[in-house]
Amino acid sequence: MSEFLRGAQLSKFVSENSFDALPNEVVEAARQALVDYLGVAIAAVNDAAASSPRKLAAQWNMPGKAQVILGGSTQPMMAALANGTMAHAMDLDDTHSQGCGHPSGPCWSTALAMAQQYDSTEAQAITAFVTGYEVMARLGGGGTFGVGRTLQVRGFHPTSMVGRMGAVAAASSILALDARQIDNAFGCVATTASGLLGSFGTHGKPFHAGKAAMDGILSAELAKEGFIGGHQLYEKQNGWLSAFLRDDTFVIPELDFIERWELLETGYKRYASCRATHTPAETAFAARPLIDGRPIERIVVYLDRTALVTAGKTNPKTGLEGRFSIPFCIAMALVGRNLGPFDFKDEITKDPEILNLLQKIETIVEPDQPEDETRLEVYLENGEKIETVSEIPFGDPRRPFTWDDHHSKFTELVSPVLGVAKTEAFFDLLKRFGEREGDLNKLRDFIAR
Repeated sequence: MSEFLRGAQLSKFVSENSFDALPNEVVEAARQALVDYLGVAIAAVNDAAASSPRKLAAQWNMPGKAQVILGGSTQPMMAALANGTMAHAMDLDDTHSQGCGHPSGPCWSTALAMAQQYDSTEAQAITAFVTGYEVMARLGGGGTFGVGRTLQVRGFHPTSMVGRMGAVAAASSILALDARQIDNAFGCVATTASGLLGSFGTHGKPFHAGKAAMDGILSAELAKEGFIGGHQLYEKQNGWLSAFLRDDTFVIPELDFIERWELLETGYKRYASCRATHTPAETAFAARPLIDGRPIERIVVYLDRTALVTAGKTNPKTGLEGRFSIPFCIAMALVGRNLGPFDFKDEITKDPEILNLLQKIETIVEPDQPEDETRLEVYLENGEKIETVSEIPFGDPRRPFTWDDHHSKFTELVSPVLGVAKTEAFFDLLKRFGEREGDLNKLRDFIAR
């Protein structure tokens, strides 16, 4: 084993993980992630944030077999850039409970594009996705005081930072790189790491997921051709952790690949907004019938230490910015908006009822409050006080989606684009993806232009 222990653990897992090693529940979880990934990406086919990379892929017209979702075929890097951006455009894609960000955007975009390009089997595509997910989740996990949450506090987006590492793992899996080549691929992608939290509320945030997939593929393919990367960059000192986090006041998760499957910690979204807005929105939905239309004097919302880091915009001017504003999402919920995929239009930021409520909302951060927990206090003009609490957002692995929930979400997102009959057939294929030979080609047929 290399003198660089963590790097060696990564390359060993990526080179040795196989479909036969995946428990049935992990394969099932991969299929659920695939359903969610394709649903949110297809719904975003006309989203402004997805437009530029889709146009660029078409303009470059690079010959290849990787499929841009509802577009043409091209090289894997360009398909993954477009598809990863689409998947994250509505901020409705999956999350990881321990803080690594949104894994399917980088990892499924990479796994599918590479599998299509290199004529892989369905089992190889699933294995590549799971491999990427497990790497991304461990490198960016750790919970409230872990790597991902600390990256956010430092101003970096985990989906971008460790999404690259998940993507390079997935791409290396498809290419069947050996341990040395994988070391070089990880070294290559580490030196591309970036992604600023300041981009939230612009097209830059969904671009993070697409660019992570693109850079992961580029790094793996460079390593296949002999690129030499730094092998020390994943150790606890003198690597990317030290460079970006600067101190040791955070938890670095162990790379314990044989202990558990992080894919089982996936969360799915009901609302098309930053996950930090979800329990605040749930408290507002619970309070609305209790308010019963009576005049509100003021609103106080109590939040955990990281909530406002990602969703603290106080005066959003566009629907996109509104996705990253806890006060705005609370106001939307209180006036009866569902925070659905098509609710965050620019005109909603001019709604007088919402603007009136925004002026009455005060946010207070409670440093010791559990992550995700939100407490809402609504003071009515008649002196009455209404209190609601939400501790775990729906879709979190502690309040998980069922297959029925996945079906409802997929149908809502995809049927306006593909039609009801085709949407049902597509869902049936994805729910059993990999059980039959040829499923990868059938998937391509559904998403081809």
